[in-house]
Order: sequence, then C-alpha cells, then structure tokens
Amino acid sequence: MKHGIAHRKLNRTSEHRAAMFKNMLCSLMDKESLQTTLVKAKDLRPLAEKVITLGKRYQEAATAAERLHLRRQTIQKIGCEKTASKVLTTLADLFKERKGGYVRITKNGFRYGDSAPMAVISFVEFSEASDAKISY
Repeated sequence: MKHGIAHRKLNRTSEHRAAMFKNMLCSLMDKESLQTTLVKAKDLRPLAEKVITLGKRYQEAATAAERLHLRRQTIQKIGCEKTASKVLTTLADLFKERKGGYVRITKNGFRYGDSAPMAVISFVEFSEASDAKISY
C-alpha cells in the first residue's frame, strides 16, 4: 500500500537526495529563481516555503535565544550561512504580509536530451516584477 508516502525517491539515496535539495534550496534563495525538472521543483516547493516561514518567525521573535535558535535552524536547512542571512532579512521582509504561497512553479517545456518536463521555480514577488518588464 502507498499510504503516507510524502516524497519521491528520484532514483537517489536518501543522503544524495538531501544534499541535492539543500544545494537547490541554497541556489533558489540566492538567485531568486531556478530552472529544474518539474518533479524536483514540486518537491522543492514545500522546503522553500518552510524556510521563508522560519525567516518570518525570526523577524517576529521576542527573545535573543529564540532568534538564535531560528537562525541556526535556517542555516541547517539551507547549508549556507550567507544565504541564510539573506533569507532572514531581505526575503522575510518581502513576504511579511503574505500568509503563504511564496513560491511559484512555471512549466517551461521539455529538456532536449531526454524530453524531461522542465520548470522554473521562483518567488512570487520577484516573478511578478519580472513579468511586468517582458514585452512581446
């Protein structure tokens, strides 16, 4: 039975999968958008949204100990201290009023070599700003 299966295996070991998603999360937070396969983007979305929520909780924290704990949790999930600082300051401020749904997945055709469905995962605020600049 397939009850309670939350994540895809992606034909990788659990250590490889965790490292891959940590690297993808760091790149997404650093560059604000990322092109990957559709399946990986769908698995990355909840991780990215949880990290942004950690950043929002960091901004609302009352005590220094609470802020330190949330900062360490963010660094642990992202794996990059510089990018974690960006999440805790810039991105948390950007999504202060938003309740959820910080990340958007846009389908982007198929990859040339193996016809894998591709997608662009980006933050909603940044993609709305970039959509306005595009003229056809």
